[in-house]
Amino acid sequence: MDVDIARIQLLTKSLDQQANDPCLSDRILEKCDLSREAIAPPATVCNAQQEALFVRYACDALGDITFAAQTGMQFKSSSSLTAYISKYSRDLKQVIENTSRFHGIIDPAISFTLRLAGNFVTIEAEWKDAGFARFHRRTEFLIFAGLARMRSLTQSNFYPIEMRFQHEVGQNSKKFQKLAGFPVVFGAERLEIVLAPSTLDLPVPTYDSQLREHLLEYGEHVLAEKHSPKQRLRAQVEGLITRSMPGTIIHADEAAANLGMSPRTFARRLKDEGTSYREIVEDLRCDLAQTFITNGMPLSEVAYSLGYADQPAFSTAFKRWTGQAPSAFKSRLDFQRPS
Repeated sequence: MDVDIARIQLLTKSLDQQANDPCLSDRILEKCDLSREAIAPPATVCNAQQEALFVRYACDALGDITFAAQTGMQFKSSSSLTAYISKYSRDLKQVIENTSRFHGIIDPAISFTLRLAGNFVTIEAEWKDAGFARFHRRTEFLIFAGLARMRSLTQSNFYPIEMRFQHEVGQNSKKFQKLAGFPVVFGAERLEIVLAPSTLDLPVPTYDSQLREHLLEYGEHVLAEKHSPKQRLRAQVEGLITRSMPGTIIHADEAAANLGMSPRTFARRLKDEGTSYREIVEDLRCDLAQTFITNGMPLSEVAYSLGYADQPAFSTAFKRWTGQAPSAFKSRLDFQRPS
């Protein structure tokens, strides 16, 4: 699944500026099977999984959980079709409506919907590929980048009423609040930006009705020819498991039923993809466990969230996955973080 190249270009530039090691970006790019040459012009897209891993590794290397959000706040422009449609829209409401319509062109993993509700409006994000919901740092980057882009288009430094994330970051929430300058809520029911209704009326100074109509027509043509990427069964299963949390891991038979398959067909299809349900559960638990600990969640909460009966059972599993106890992993993170 490919996404707009402008984002990883910005992330790399930001990491170059913040790192004491000039070669850090190169090492992280290599870790993601990328290089500076691969993301340089004339490249227009990169793999979404590689982008997500780059964001994660960059935050870990810096010991700064807010790096992705900080960089998202710097996202001003893009040369994508969706960006140009937004640039020539009349006002912020039209920008959001157009983004909702055409965002799949630049990132088919996530969609946005504008919802009106009396005293406030929300821009609600929904994962089309739920496998990406596990990448919390990338999620923060995307939402803060969306806000930065809206501010850039309207040339107005407006503040949302609230920004809401579904994942938890523990005490780190204060860092995001300080960075944003407005309420940032974690552990929310939905992933969304809440705005005052008047914000939708903010004009876009670069509005051009003729260019907009031409680009809209072209955008519809691109959408008509673009085939939605077929989601691998593994990604669908990861989405089901993630949604069954916290506290529960959906059983294989239940996952099969949710996807309209018999248990035998379900197992065969996963085998065709080179995996099994047990392997997916273990990989996802291992990945989320490290993310949750990095987010600042207490180990007891991590154990519960991942469906373990108690903390010792989780600790045993974590040591099997990583070769170290979760307390040692947490201590290493605390040591790396700047005071």
